[in-house]
Amino acid sequence: MTPSTSSGSGRTADLPAPPRAEQRPHSFEHHGIRVDDPWHWLKDPSYPNVDDEDVLAYLRAENAYFEAAMAPHQPLIDTLFHEMRGRIQEDDSSVPVREGNWLYWWAFQPGAQYRTWYRRPVAGGESQVIFDEPAEAAEKQYFQLGALEVSPDGRFAAIMVDDDGSERYQLRIRDLESGRDVETVTDVGIGAPVWTADSRGVLFTEVNENWRSYRARFHRLGEPVENDRTVYEETENVAFTVSVGHSQDRRYILINSGENVSNEIRLVPADDPDAEPLLVARRRPNIQYSVDASHGRLWILTNDNHVNFRLAEASPEAPGEWREVIAGSDSVYLRGIAAFRDHLVVTERVDGLDQIRLRGYDGSERRIPFQEASYTVSLGSNPEYAPDAYRLNYASMVTPPTVYDYHPAEDRLETRKVQQIPSGYDPARYVTERITVPTRDGRQLPVSIVYRKGFERNGQGRLFLYAYGAYGFAFPPGFSTNRLSLLDRGYAFAIAHIRGGDDLGYQWYLDGKLDRRTNTFSDFVDAARGLIERNYTRAGNIAIQGGSAGGELMGAVVNSDPDLWGAVVADVPFVDVLNTMLDESLPLTPGEWNEWGNPITDRAAFEYIRSYSPYDNVRPQAYPPMLITGGLNDPRVTYWEPAKWAARLRATKTDDNLLLLKTNMGAGHGGQSGRWTRLREVAEAYAFILTQMGAEEAR
Repeated sequence: MTPSTSSGSGRTADLPAPPRAEQRPHSFEHHGIRVDDPWHWLKDPSYPNVDDEDVLAYLRAENAYFEAAMAPHQPLIDTLFHEMRGRIQEDDSSVPVREGNWLYWWAFQPGAQYRTWYRRPVAGGESQVIFDEPAEAAEKQYFQLGALEVSPDGRFAAIMVDDDGSERYQLRIRDLESGRDVETVTDVGIGAPVWTADSRGVLFTEVNENWRSYRARFHRLGEPVENDRTVYEETENVAFTVSVGHSQDRRYILINSGENVSNEIRLVPADDPDAEPLLVARRRPNIQYSVDASHGRLWILTNDNHVNFRLAEASPEAPGEWREVIAGSDSVYLRGIAAFRDHLVVTERVDGLDQIRLRGYDGSERRIPFQEASYTVSLGSNPEYAPDAYRLNYASMVTPPTVYDYHPAEDRLETRKVQQIPSGYDPARYVTERITVPTRDGRQLPVSIVYRKGFERNGQGRLFLYAYGAYGFAFPPGFSTNRLSLLDRGYAFAIAHIRGGDDLGYQWYLDGKLDRRTNTFSDFVDAARGLIERNYTRAGNIAIQGGSAGGELMGAVVNSDPDLWGAVVADVPFVDVLNTMLDESLPLTPGEWNEWGNPITDRAAFEYIRSYSPYDNVRPQAYPPMLITGGLNDPRVTYWEPAKWAARLRATKTDDNLLLLKTNMGAGHGGQSGRWTRLREVAEAYAFILTQMGAEEAR
């Protein structure tokens, strides 16, 4: 690494010279095309161990530069942090959920970074602490509780803990009567384990050295872990990952093996874990299905004959013979099912709006009504097979997260909890809208917007625009207490429901992946231009943010349309797309080829990815102010992607706008753990936006 000799000017004039990563000759060739990559050395060859002193020196230098650049704005960061913290109920707790003979819930103690988990008998009695996250996280830089699954008899808990951000979880068995851990099953677990019906064993999944969840194992309590048996291991396709779950009636343990567009499921009787797993249906290209069970039937959601999925049923004796129950629809996108005793609860989306349908086993149906024009709703925690009411989670851009119990016998929603905002919140002061803007290829793109009353649509307003746009994930029009710090400073906040997500159905997702990936980027730009045309804002007054695949989006649009953006925050951005998709040794690469394409074997995919990969398309031009974040232990977007991108931007861009790279040296993909530590990172990002947008509201 060599230091910069330029002192900078403008917004960086009072700062020391930014770090500049040395360029070291490196190139490779695929399909007869040569690619130069002079910052390849930032990928430590011993990863996941990062001990190369040059690499570490560069990351530390960038972190020091970040601290120096943000130091003058510390009063604003502190103000934002205290605003955001003041909106959070410090002694917050969840609504108790019944499971078996117990009620379970979590609660924060005032000042605590982490939750404490409790239970008490349904019949009455004293509350019991079953897991104390603050005590477990003490003296640790990072802590994440991945799962806490209590055995059917209530005696034991299977606990998954990650203490470095690598998403390799230690699975421990805790005796809830004594409060002591009695066994450590694995140090490389992932996902949530599942108990057998007799409470004497757990099925769990493990990752290999490449962080691929490749097998499901069975551990019987009291036996040496060396005796654990592999129930299923994926050997046919390295892109497939393995996960476990259970049917709503708890009759079956489900073993799923699949990737983004194809899968297969096996059933193991929960009361006979040694039985041979029963395959429901063999994997087929581009066909997905999910399974639940009730009333002695299998209920299957699949896209085998319609892009928006259909519901079918089958007998466990002939699981591959499917009979249609609900046909696929162009207007109704079926997204999930839960097979309770009294109803099949179907989560779906109609014209981009979440719906919940209750279907009786006699074929009768109803939808749960909601009043707002734009909102998000989902099925909450419902572990019981035969509940009296169904737990729902609801929010909108002006309505704080609300927990409902829906009582089907009375067709009634009971409010169980509304997120409290101690510093005060009046929804009447804010306005939410849902508009559509045309895309350049003639589609109608939904955009959800919220702003404080008094926001003037005079073409001069400041706007914060957010999107994700990948993997079929629809970013919901939900609520954020943090967002109020921008709205109260005069910003409008908008979510662009771009292709790559499944906001308008599964085809909306398909139209933003593989050889249609650039639709995602052009949709985002078109959303911005549509908001400009409607006088919400103007070019240069738009702050944007995205993370992971949304960070790739940020990289693409700053390359294509830099003049639109006033400030950019790219969190753990997937920006070195070509190199990552060419490296099949990386944890996620084989499973990602169905999302991005395989440039190793497909020249067209190679050229297409190269045409938009943000790192490969940095060019000499003025870029807006940018804050880039990464995590040293991140197994999803490896630390060198944001590092290499920042290095190339520093060496190439022609402006003197501020460019910052912050790498969390003890965390992974999700950033720092702990609710206050994470909140401070949000405050830093907002302070960056406010100061770089040149707003008088940056106070």
